[in-house]
Amino acid sequence: MVYLSPLKALALDIHTNLEKPLAQIAEVAHELGYEPAPITVAVRTGDSTSSERQTMLRRPPNLLVTTPESLYLYLTAERSRGTLATVRTVIVDEIHALARDKRGSHLALTLERLQAVTEQPPVRIGLSATVEPVQTAARLLVGAGEPLPTVVNSGHRRRLDLSLELPDGELEAAVSGDQFDEIVDRIATHVANHRTTLVFVNTRKLSERLAHELGERLGEDQVAAHHGSLSRERRQRVERRLRAGELRALVATASLELGIDVGPVELVCQLGSPHSIATFLQRVGRANHHRLGVPRGIMYPSTRDELVECAALMAAVRRGRLDALHPPEQPLDVLAQQIVAEVAASGDEGVGEHDLYALVARAWPYRRLTHEVFEEVLELVSSGIETGRGRRMAYVHRDRVNGRLRARRGARLATLTSGGAIPESGDYRVLMEPGDVLVGTVNEDFAIESMQGDVFLLGSHPWQIVQVTNGVMRVRDATGKHPTVPFWLGEAPGRTDELSEEVSRLRTGVAERLDAGGRESAIAFVQDVSGIDLVAGALVVDYLRAGRAALGGVLPTHDDIVFERFFDETGGMQLIVHAPLGARINRALGLGL
Repeated sequence: MVYLSPLKALALDIHTNLEKPLAQIAEVAHELGYEPAPITVAVRTGDSTSSERQTMLRRPPNLLVTTPESLYLYLTAERSRGTLATVRTVIVDEIHALARDKRGSHLALTLERLQAVTEQPPVRIGLSATVEPVQTAARLLVGAGEPLPTVVNSGHRRRLDLSLELPDGELEAAVSGDQFDEIVDRIATHVANHRTTLVFVNTRKLSERLAHELGERLGEDQVAAHHGSLSRERRQRVERRLRAGELRALVATASLELGIDVGPVELVCQLGSPHSIATFLQRVGRANHHRLGVPRGIMYPSTRDELVECAALMAAVRRGRLDALHPPEQPLDVLAQQIVAEVAASGDEGVGEHDLYALVARAWPYRRLTHEVFEEVLELVSSGIETGRGRRMAYVHRDRVNGRLRARRGARLATLTSGGAIPESGDYRVLMEPGDVLVGTVNEDFAIESMQGDVFLLGSHPWQIVQVTNGVMRVRDATGKHPTVPFWLGEAPGRTDELSEEVSRLRTGVAERLDAGGRESAIAFVQDVSGIDLVAGALVVDYLRAGRAALGGVLPTHDDIVFERFFDETGGMQLIVHAPLGARINRALGLGL
């Protein structure tokens, strides 16, 4: 059996959580007089040591817990490929986290390649609590052939305890320092009144800042930051501390929303809007995550637009709506990578072009792949690309007479060292002196702009820069010194299409009720659909009413986009497009203009 997890940390959790029940099953069997065969479990990720990998090759486990990228490597490497022949079942956990981008396309091809080497087609099982539409994820999992997938849908709607808290005073276009401090005070009060609290934010910079601010109020040893730029050892250390009750709160980004075991959580706080319905449900679902438990979550909007979005988000949850998956169709960069990998794994015998096309076309994202496009990709990987030093990256030899493909020198190495669909970030590694212990990573721009002696936060701990060299920032402990907060570029998520539609739905409803029944009617409508209190509802309506008045009586929605022209102090013409369509569409509008 192969168990696939989208995160290395989640794979490690699955492995750990399997050991105890397997030991108990064996113990019960012995008590009943049976001598069951031992069930072995191993985890294989990019963090696995060389000795661990060698052990898996010598004694393949009954259950391999891994990631999609590591399974791809397993299929491509010469020695490990043969150990997968006896796979009978493949389980893909949190499939929604993979299906939404090219990782899902990459996985779909990997699963077809896996089926090609197994003795019999393995059963494929996908798991998710927040996937929509279910059939799209099911098809991505099982492919374009027969049999059709069987869907077991127990529904995602459950009782939730959701609320929204606002700082005193009116919200503005940007949060003030005083209002941010008040929000932190409110969160700190909740943390103090609960055993364990997860606080979710949208950026690593905010994770570091908020963890530092909460630590000043609750004690530095009571709060920690958790995000993907921390080293694996530091993330696991704070997870263990939270499980052991040594931490009261963890301030996290998306690194903790997929079910990594941090022990029982009583409360989830969300600072700002998560910009996604499914993400919000995943995060709130971490609280009271047990049978009959009611997840409790509190949202803290910090601006007027965030307040409107949070109200729309709560309305979407009450209506049972989810973000829809839109897997990419036929990503050709992924296809080229997998073609080279499959050819390299086939050895001297190579692979037939027709057989390879049939394999690719069974993967759901490539079900409509034409022979002409497939031919163009084959031409690319066999001819390479023209550079100043001649043609390079021609990894496949194409025997056009016999219709077979064979790997050229360096093909297997290229696929093993450059596989997957997760883009590289180019971040600088942060190493603590002495000993060169990895603390985490920081953005390249932050590293270049920093100076020797600067103090910054990473992992809610201050570090002083000793030296910045090519790709490495060396630091020393700076406990007690006042730190700055590092930044990471391009990490803020855009609002999903479905949530943008809910924002427009709320705006339209407010506009209609302002026309039909006035302010009180509009406030009652907002309260009814979202469940927020009277004060928050009034703030939403007053903000939208003022905006409509400023725009000539039109409230921007999906149906009504407002173009506002004005002249600045220098006489230059400026254009503002009022379109609540989300970052992806608005960015395209901006590029077009």
